[in-house]
Amino acid sequence: MIIERINNEVVVRIPSFVRFDEIQRMIDLMCYKEAVARSKAKQADVDKLAKEVNKGWWKKNRERFMQ
Repeated sequence: MIIERINNEVVVRIPSFVRFDEIQRMIDLMCYKEAVARSKAKQADVDKLAKEVNKGWWKKNRERFMQ
Protein backbone atom coordinates (compact mmCIF):
# COMPACT_ATOMS: atom_id res chain seq x y z
CA MET A 1 0.00 0.00 0.00
CA ILE A 2 1.20 3.49 -0.83
CA ILE A 3 -0.12 6.57 0.94
CA GLU A 4 0.94 10.02 -0.23
CA ARG A 5 -0.20 13.60 0.29
CA ILE A 6 -0.68 15.57 -2.91
CA ASN A 7 -1.75 19.20 -2.49
CA ASN A 8 -4.86 19.08 -0.28
CA GLU A 9 -5.55 15.38 -0.74
CA VAL A 10 -4.29 12.06 0.56
CA VAL A 11 -3.93 9.43 -2.15
CA VAL A 12 -4.06 5.76 -1.14
CA ARG A 13 -2.97 3.06 -3.57
CA ILE A 14 -4.09 -0.43 -2.63
CA PRO A 15 -2.89 -3.59 -4.37
CA SER A 16 -5.45 -5.29 -6.60
CA PHE A 17 -5.35 -8.52 -4.58
CA VAL A 18 -7.14 -6.83 -1.65
CA ARG A 19 -10.82 -7.80 -1.67
CA PHE A 20 -13.02 -5.07 -3.10
CA ASP A 21 -15.68 -5.43 -0.39
CA GLU A 22 -13.03 -4.72 2.25
CA ILE A 23 -11.91 -1.64 0.34
CA GLN A 24 -15.54 -0.51 0.09
CA ARG A 25 -15.94 -0.81 3.87
CA MET A 26 -12.88 1.40 4.38
CA ILE A 27 -14.21 3.94 1.89
CA ASP A 28 -17.59 3.96 3.64
CA LEU A 29 -15.84 4.66 6.96
CA MET A 30 -13.84 7.51 5.43
CA CYS A 31 -17.02 9.00 3.91
CA TYR A 32 -18.65 8.87 7.33
CA LYS A 33 -15.60 10.49 8.96
CA GLU A 34 -15.64 13.25 6.34
CA ALA A 35 -19.37 13.85 6.81
CA VAL A 36 -19.18 14.21 10.59
CA ALA A 37 -15.82 15.95 10.83
CA ARG A 38 -17.31 19.43 11.06
CA SER A 39 -20.56 18.50 12.74
CA LYS A 40 -21.59 20.47 15.78
CA ALA A 41 -24.26 17.94 16.73
CA LYS A 42 -24.23 16.69 20.29
CA GLN A 43 -24.34 12.95 20.94
CA ALA A 44 -27.67 13.34 22.75
CA ASP A 45 -29.16 14.95 19.62
CA VAL A 46 -27.83 12.16 17.43
CA ASP A 47 -29.21 9.50 19.80
CA LYS A 48 -32.64 11.18 19.82
CA LEU A 49 -32.74 11.37 16.02
CA ALA A 50 -31.66 7.73 15.69
CA LYS A 51 -34.40 6.66 18.10
CA GLU A 52 -37.04 8.56 16.11
CA VAL A 53 -35.84 7.10 12.80
CA ASN A 54 -35.80 3.56 14.20
CA LYS A 55 -39.28 3.99 15.69
CA GLY A 56 -40.65 5.15 12.33
CA TRP A 57 -38.92 2.31 10.51
CA TRP A 58 -40.36 -0.24 12.91
CA LYS A 59 -43.89 1.13 12.43
CA LYS A 60 -43.55 0.77 8.66
CA ASN A 61 -41.93 -2.68 8.70
CA ARG A 62 -43.36 -4.41 11.77
CA GLU A 63 -45.82 -6.53 9.79
CA ARG A 64 -43.00 -8.06 7.75
CA PHE A 65 -41.36 -9.43 10.89
CA MET A 66 -44.35 -10.21 13.12
CA GLN A 67 -46.10 -12.86 11.06
